[in-house]
Amino acid sequence: MARSQAQRSEETKQAILAAAATLFSERGYDSVTMREIAKTAGCSHTTIYIYFNDKEALLHALSLPPLSVLKERMQDVLDDQHILPKERIIQLSTLFIVFCLQHRNMHAIFFGANAERVDLKESAIPLTELRNHLFQMLETAIQQNFSLHKGDERILTFTRVYYYMLHGIISTYEYSKESMEELYERLEGTFNLAFETLLLGFDEKIREGKSGS
Repeated sequence: MARSQAQRSEETKQAILAAAATLFSERGYDSVTMREIAKTAGCSHTTIYIYFNDKEALLHALSLPPLSVLKERMQDVLDDQHILPKERIIQLSTLFIVFCLQHRNMHAIFFGANAERVDLKESAIPLTELRNHLFQMLETAIQQNFSLHKGDERILTFTRVYYYMLHGIISTYEYSKESMEELYERLEGTFNLAFETLLLGFDEKIREGKSGS
């Protein structure tokens, strides 16, 4: 049975997305051109623009769906009032790391390509807004754990430090041949110790501030 035009069109679109994902992960977002993506996808340089206006549109098409799923999962944890504040941070951290290890070939693209400041409260760019919402959920969890006033500047500082640690863990295993399941089974205890140690450090900084006031 002959494929319909709609089927052929969808196959071409998926081939373009797959080519973009491969090239972005291998060479980085900035160095790849639309012409190279089209060639890898097996379509013409003009055909690719029927599906995607530019490289940024491709970046969004690749990144927004999986990051939106992560956002929903993290929001469920954040909204669950039966979870203790410290455990909420650990569960959010686990979700984040598991997601990034599952998508480790795209980790730098999902969070680094065309990145802007994580403390922007609003953005006209959907990917920036989504990335920053993920950061803000972690920020909320840290604020609640330490019972800090929402305007306390330490919340942003602590969240940045914690966020650096999460991405550092992921980057360490970005090229590991172990599966996510193998990595987590082997290192779950180490990851949890890292979370708890950093939270203890934040707690100590808060105590120092109180004793010095």
